[in-house]
Amino acid sequence: MTGRVVEAPALPVRRDRIEGIDAARGLALVGMMATHVLPLHTASGETVTGAVAAGRASALFALLLGVGIALGNPVRSGRAHLAAGAGLLVRAVLTGLLGLVLVELQPPAAVILAYYALLIVVAIPLLRLPARLLGMLAVVACGLTPVVSVLLRRGLPPGPGDQVGLSSLADPGDALHTLLVTGYYPVLTWVTYLFAGLAVGRLDLRRERTAWWLLGGGAALAVVSWVVSAVLMASGGSAAVAGASGAGALATQRYGTVPPTTWWWLAAEIPHSGTPADLAHTTGCALAVLGAALLLARRVPLVLAPLAAIGAIPLTLYTLHVASLAILGGTGVVTLLWHVGWCLSLGLVFRSLGRRGPAEAVVSGAARAVRRAVAGAPDRGTDATSGADGPSPQ
Repeated sequence: MTGRVVEAPALPVRRDRIEGIDAARGLALVGMMATHVLPLHTASGETVTGAVAAGRASALFALLLGVGIALGNPVRSGRAHLAAGAGLLVRAVLTGLLGLVLVELQPPAAVILAYYALLIVVAIPLLRLPARLLGMLAVVACGLTPVVSVLLRRGLPPGPGDQVGLSSLADPGDALHTLLVTGYYPVLTWVTYLFAGLAVGRLDLRRERTAWWLLGGGAALAVVSWVVSAVLMASGGSAAVAGASGAGALATQRYGTVPPTTWWWLAAEIPHSGTPADLAHTTGCALAVLGAALLLARRVPLVLAPLAAIGAIPLTLYTLHVASLAILGGTGVVTLLWHVGWCLSLGLVFRSLGRRGPAEAVVSGAARAVRRAVAGAPDRGTDATSGADGPSPQ
């Protein structure tokens, strides 16, 4: 008597990495490093780093998180869907734990990993949604979540407050409120980048036409949102903000939110402010950069190879970067060149060996084991394509 063979739930198969996405992530990581060690403002005004990278680098990183989750988790049903969600939950826990540990080192930079962990959790119930619906969610989140943020923060102290580390778990409610609403990268408003990235990740990113649409559409969104903001602020917004928050309020560096003193704040396009104008502008910039990277990777791959090497092991390099800042300190161009130099060296070494970074290997291995256990079948691995390890899985 022969037993019937029961086929286990199918899991995504391994594919080659998409170099343009790795390169875009590498650029985002370098941009974040620049904002950590170079001044964003001086007495004479905004610096080049502030004008180019502030708000945009981290937004690109967050959007690529969504892209990676979508690529690494094609739409499935049944146990395969549950397995994908379980794997992402493990990634979220390990990524968040690493972020909490890094905060305890007291680095001179805002650690983003705990926020990313919550974004990964938010993505789990969205894995089966199509690109069009995800895009609509991004639009709604861009316009609505800043309003909700203002309502929730009325009467609260200004600013992001202390970073959330292991010691913050003594008051989990307060820690969660910081991560969701008042922190440096508040998940409430940053779901805009997640939704947009998930939508993009459902597209065929290997087609040149898709890359051109991302470049053109992203650039148009960035320009239109900037122009609309400028017109609104010139039409009374600047005066209203100055009257409610002080003459220099618009020139003050923001860390995740704007003061809930007047609704006119939501018309301002300021880096890291979480206003609709800021979210739309930085999302557009991120889409345009991704589109450009995908196009350049097709035509001049060697030019983007260094950035792709960095972007292939983001969790390892980000962790070492933050830890180095906490232990060794340092600011200025020399410090930036030092960090970019060793990141590039490590990236090229691991690239030549065909290996993951250590942090990526740990997170991916744990997530894969859970996926396999839940699915009841060998996990052939989506992560080689997706690079879905750490803060910004591809």
